[in-house]
Amino acid sequence: MRYVIMKQRGKIITGGLRSLGRELQKEAWQDAGYVILVDENTFQFCLPALVSQVEPFQEAEFVEVPVGEECKSLEVASQIWQTLMERVSDRNTVIVNLGGGCVCDLGGFVAAGFKRGIRHINIPTTLLAMVDASIGGKTAVNFGDVKNMIGHFYMPEAVCIDTTFLATLPQSELLSGKVEMIKTAAVADPALYRQLLQSADITKQQIVAVAKLKNRIVKEDFNDHGIRQILNFGHTFGHAVEAYSHLSHGEAVGVGMLMAMYLSTKKIGLDVEIYQSYKAWATSHLKLPAYTLKDVPNLLYLIHQDKKSESGRARCVLLRQVGAAMIGVEVPDEEIVDAILSLGR
Repeated sequence: MRYVIMKQRGKIITGGLRSLGRELQKEAWQDAGYVILVDENTFQFCLPALVSQVEPFQEAEFVEVPVGEECKSLEVASQIWQTLMERVSDRNTVIVNLGGGCVCDLGGFVAAGFKRGIRHINIPTTLLAMVDASIGGKTAVNFGDVKNMIGHFYMPEAVCIDTTFLATLPQSELLSGKVEMIKTAAVADPALYRQLLQSADITKQQIVAVAKLKNRIVKEDFNDHGIRQILNFGHTFGHAVEAYSHLSHGEAVGVGMLMAMYLSTKKIGLDVEIYQSYKAWATSHLKLPAYTLKDVPNLLYLIHQDKKSESGRARCVLLRQVGAAMIGVEVPDEEIVDAILSLGR
């Protein structure tokens, strides 16, 4: 048996499932055995298309996990590792993650830990996963009340984008993904940012552009010590909003971006018109919470659990202007409270 290490991990395959099938005919994959990770939804709606269009997967085994954040736990990861051991999986085993961000996060985490690392392929089936969660090699499970607390940097061998899967999604899921597209463009591509705010529809070209933009940033700073941190824009606040108000990840990040833009106008000179323009979009598309002082203690606690916090101080990504982000900006609690309450003003 041979284990071939691919020279270029994190390849973005934009031609859909048939293009992935052609990729897997190459020598690097000749000894691979495949285990497909699915949840209840992707088992029903996506697995048949995958198996019918990608010939190497016709002999694959599959493992089903719970839908959503419930699957991102050490317990579920342990169950998958046990399954892999029982099926005599070796280092030529490839985990294929067919699903949204939770499945991709979990599958990458499992792959990173099994036998000190086996290959994995992400096939995102949600817009959010296509443009964000499946790309970049951040894998994690949740621990306690904190999202993505235990994980690895472990790049997938390939990410296959097939936009036909989006036909199975409700509008709320498409909106969640569009917010992440706007976030990436806000920190790195002013023209694309303006286009996304102004367009009602989401095109394949826009999806591919955002996916490649994120992939380029990631490969400049894989271990997240520098420029990659701009992709956390909106997330310090967004993760807290997600946990406290039970909004979808994308919607919560959209709220977090609004808070970060508000602080950007106060702290580093972002043009107020940019903030107002985004606020107008967010008001018409998102469910903006109107927090009061009674909500503040819980939100502050969650914000301080963020991995970027240091010495009890939150550190955020803020915008000087669209396409120019500033990382590691220390924000004291009184300014965070101001940003929280600004949502209701």
